[in-house]
Amino acid sequence: MKKLVYLLALSAGLSACHTLDLNPPSEASTGTFYSNQTELELAVNDLYRLAFWGNDNELFSDNEWHRGQLTNAVIGGTMNADDSSVQTFWLNSYKAIARANSFLANKDKAAANTPATILLRLEAEMRLIRAYQYSRLITHFGDVPFLTEPILLEESYGVKRTSKDEILDFVFKELDFAATNLPVSYAAADIKRLTKGAALAIKARTALYMGKWAIAKESANAVMQLGASGYSLHSSFAQLFLKDGETSRELIISIPRDEKLQVFGAAAYVQDNITRNAGGFGAQLPTRELVDAFECTDGKPIDESPLYDPKAPFRNRDPRLTATVVEFNTQWLGYNYTPHPDSLMIFSSKLGRRVTNNDSRAVAAFASYTGFVWKKGIDQTWADRRVEDNDAIIFRYAEILLTYAEAKIELGETDASVLSAINQVRARAYGVAIGQTTAYPAVTSTNAATLRQIVRRERRVEFVREGLRYMDLIRWQLAEKALVTPVIGLPDPAAQNRAKWPFPGVTPIDDDGIASYTGFGVDVKNLIDRKFDKSRQYLWPIPAVERRVNTNITQNPGY
Repeated sequence: MKKLVYLLALSAGLSACHTLDLNPPSEASTGTFYSNQTELELAVNDLYRLAFWGNDNELFSDNEWHRGQLTNAVIGGTMNADDSSVQTFWLNSYKAIARANSFLANKDKAAANTPATILLRLEAEMRLIRAYQYSRLITHFGDVPFLTEPILLEESYGVKRTSKDEILDFVFKELDFAATNLPVSYAAADIKRLTKGAALAIKARTALYMGKWAIAKESANAVMQLGASGYSLHSSFAQLFLKDGETSRELIISIPRDEKLQVFGAAAYVQDNITRNAGGFGAQLPTRELVDAFECTDGKPIDESPLYDPKAPFRNRDPRLTATVVEFNTQWLGYNYTPHPDSLMIFSSKLGRRVTNNDSRAVAAFASYTGFVWKKGIDQTWADRRVEDNDAIIFRYAEILLTYAEAKIELGETDASVLSAINQVRARAYGVAIGQTTAYPAVTSTNAATLRQIVRRERRVEFVREGLRYMDLIRWQLAEKALVTPVIGLPDPAAQNRAKWPFPGVTPIDDDGIASYTGFGVDVKNLIDRKFDKSRQYLWPIPAVERRVNTNITQNPGY
């Protein structure tokens, strides 16, 4: 791991002042590079950077909201061809593709001094990375330009969009090649490198997103069958997302990050995510909809379970809730966390005394507007270091299990293996073995409609802040429901009915898992209105800058 992080930091530094588009480096550069194993490895390692791997922004979903952002182009319904997020996504994908194409066209220059096994592995890594980029492009944009080798600048002006189905076939074939030629595991120094399981995981996710259920099932099952050298769920859900979990066997693809090597998130990000008492801003927030999505310990949604009490919303809930969101009236980052408007002083275990409660909006007007703050993945050292350097998780084994289950359900194959896959994830949430069915709400139903609801709810609460919720809403065609409701917050302190703290009643949740707050009147506050244009937003727009340069590239409808 340390070796790969070092190489990533080195290669990032070497490439920091270069800008690349669809075209690879000039012939003069490629003519002298790729001449030995070291240069090949540098080229591959440079594409392990997070810019080329990040999942979708959670702020595009109904799970998270940033107080200072108001809306973004996705939930604001304003996405257009000049949107910076769209342009960055497109540019980074094609940068990686161009570099992969250049590598593959020139790798044999190093054949005389590079062991054949190393050369083949590096080729497989590059082909996997290129396939992954195309999988991201077609799931977001549909048909896109399709390049598999370097082209001259003048040739690029004639490139047109290729059918996503044709590209999808290519992606699957490339991932099959990678799965055949990459190892199942590596020695400790290279633990973060791409593996056979990584290729299969990308294939499974891509197939799931594209509705290719049989391929999704087969690919997920192949990961599940890798055996002793393969993957397993981490024993602790909460610890998986901290430093202790960075070498877990649950991780299939994760991008190394380390403060010592200057690969980390800066103070502003840390402060957005931690409480005001701990020196943060309390600005990056869990939504009420997310909190309401977690089941009760009887396995029922909050609007069906007799165990749910809106005045004690963390009690009798799926343990992943308190591993994801800070529970009220508990110590967090050295301070008791309570946003109650009458809690003007709180006890600090860090200071050993009572202090002013800056996490109450009666004290600090910009304390959490929803009342909730994040816990998942936040290391206890963040507040002191002002540094976020947790490894970035891109794929993990829990996703494989739920992908397998969903694909089987959609294929009409609801058998014991489906229940096992779901229950492995649920049991781990409770910290028990799958066979301890009295210690967690084990799923026993084989009804397809019921299982579909369960799997969708599982994906939401299991993968919070991991960037999967947005594409789930898109592929399930639920964005037009989930992303048109307001973001709900607590009433202002003067308007808060103390008898209804923290929430005035049981939230109705429909069969799609979408919550409704329309019946609560002034006992809730609409923070912002979301908008989603279903006539166009299920695909992203082709960046305008690309079409200005190449008029042969057509635009998606509505943009």
